[in-house]
Amino acid sequence: MRIDCAASGGERAGAFRSVPRIAAAVGIALLLSDCATHVGVSRLSSQSAFREEAASALSAGRPSEPSKIVLRRLGLLDRFKEDPSAVLAELHAGLAPTGDEHRLFALAELSFLHGERMGDATYFLASAVYAYALLFPGEGNQLQLHRSDPRLRLAYDLYNQGLARGLAAAPEESASRVPARSRQLKGVGKPARARRRKRAEVQLKAGAHALPFGTLELAVDPANLTWGGYPLEHFVPTTTLGVHGLRNRYRRPGIGAPLAASLAPAEDGTRIVGSERIGPWTKVPVTAFVRIEDARGSLATGRVRGRLELHAADRASTVTVDGLPQPLEFDSTAALAYQLDHNPIYALELMAFLRGGFFTSALLPRDRARDGLFTLYPYRAGKIPLVLVHGTLSSPAHWAELTNELLGDPRIREKFQLWFFLYDSGNPIGFSAGRLRTALSTAVEQFDPDAADPALRRMVVMGHSQGGILTKLTAIDTGTQLWDRISDKPFDEVDLPPDMRQILARSMFYTPLPFVGRVIFISTPHRGALLASGRIGAIAASLVRLPTNVLGNLALAATRNDDARLATALRRPPTAIDNMNPRNPALLIVASIPVPPEIPAHSIIAVKGDGPPEEGNDGVVRYQSAHIDEVVSELVVRSGHSSQGKPETIEEVRRILLEHAAAYEADRQ
Repeated sequence: MRIDCAASGGERAGAFRSVPRIAAAVGIALLLSDCATHVGVSRLSSQSAFREEAASALSAGRPSEPSKIVLRRLGLLDRFKEDPSAVLAELHAGLAPTGDEHRLFALAELSFLHGERMGDATYFLASAVYAYALLFPGEGNQLQLHRSDPRLRLAYDLYNQGLARGLAAAPEESASRVPARSRQLKGVGKPARARRRKRAEVQLKAGAHALPFGTLELAVDPANLTWGGYPLEHFVPTTTLGVHGLRNRYRRPGIGAPLAASLAPAEDGTRIVGSERIGPWTKVPVTAFVRIEDARGSLATGRVRGRLELHAADRASTVTVDGLPQPLEFDSTAALAYQLDHNPIYALELMAFLRGGFFTSALLPRDRARDGLFTLYPYRAGKIPLVLVHGTLSSPAHWAELTNELLGDPRIREKFQLWFFLYDSGNPIGFSAGRLRTALSTAVEQFDPDAADPALRRMVVMGHSQGGILTKLTAIDTGTQLWDRISDKPFDEVDLPPDMRQILARSMFYTPLPFVGRVIFISTPHRGALLASGRIGAIAASLVRLPTNVLGNLALAATRNDDARLATALRRPPTAIDNMNPRNPALLIVASIPVPPEIPAHSIIAVKGDGPPEEGNDGVVRYQSAHIDEVVSELVVRSGHSSQGKPETIEEVRRILLEHAAAYEADRQ
């Protein structure tokens, strides 16, 4: 008999009198439930539906739906809540020798979830082993999950994070290993050190690690834990680092635990060519990858053998597993932000402006280059150097936004290597330019004494503000004009101590460096800065103190020659503020000399507001000061003076670099 839920109560009661008592009871139950069904649907928003579908141990702290399906099929869902370790052991015992991807994935995810809830590293490592066995079933076996299956990406993440969490030291143990270098410069960077003590570090050591079902025997080659001639230490998982202050975070997804490593002091015999040019406080983006032997077979025996490999982002992008290349996971943005997090260089920029020689004497570690030229990564033949020269009251840290964007672009990252010039920005511009030119020449000879690397000799030099003037002095021929302005005698006839002669020669005479292939000027005061003249400029200049060794030599040179003009110039040498005065004769001489056409030059000029660019300025430099006729391109960016991190500036730099790389490749063919 059919009971129509739309019928009236009386009609339904009459129907019940014509059936047996059991059927009547069923009818009453339906009547009381208003004929509701137990199976149905409810409408969800797109966001809610996706959140439910994407929820996992990593994103929501609960099992994903595929893992729940496995538990429900086996009647283990409720037991997992009450006795998760027993359920995991039962799932493990029921694994088939091959295939069984559904159960293997559930073991990987549920082990990670249990490890997180209990703080148990053994389950994190088990998660990594299960995920590895799922992803790499061994040669001759084929991964059964389709590439569109979301479990596939989640398995990579479970391996990566399981490895990092499983090898992590306790926070207290990490605190005991804070490097002694962080205790330098008392009073600077204390908040950063306090935070570092709370960060658990990953221990990359050989030895036996317990698993819920056995043991992981980990082999590590200590020679693999070096970079650029320095041992690596203090490995911090970048997945635990939030990043602020940079617009974009560039992660390269793949296999392996992404880490940021610090440099330990170099040991005797471990230094390589150019290791002293690796910047202080460098944090190296590296990836830890554990290659597991016969992962599926070892799950049954409980004896898991793994070999740890450490790969640096500038040295490798893939590993080969089961005969196929696998991309490595890196997080260069997090490593860069970690390096700059409360970096003392920010606090010391003013001191370096006021006190010449401060950066070299007080900031740089003793094992680093004293000429101020540093590389982001160790020198690589075949990559074109991009040299970044900061401006006044600044440092290389202010190139962070541009650096992050360039490293995030594989087209740039694969063709260019980034170098940075650090200098005391209150020193005379000629003195700083001489140091830049000398440092570049030394580095080229140091890295490539046989002139075998053509990329090294297509260098791009880019300067912001005062750094743009230093950049121009790598590319022009001033002849004797600057010297003739301060002396009536030929330079060779002046009586000077040898060291003073060398300083004056490199500060007064410039020719194009043969390895500079292109220059870029950003917000550069070619004809002077607004604040360098008048009372403000005079006050700023009066506060600057030049290096004492230079001052002593200048005073001595001033008394040894019968040359009144030279004596006047040497007794009171100009500061960088004096040099950028729009009326400064030396600045006007440099501005009048064009960059030769064989060295392409580009200008990026900042102008505030919406008015005509020709009438505007960036608050520090007028457009008419920054504009020069000989450039092959000029871009006006609506910005204040600190325009080097603006999106429009970075996109123009990107365009110029790709153009430069294409021209270099065309010339080689």
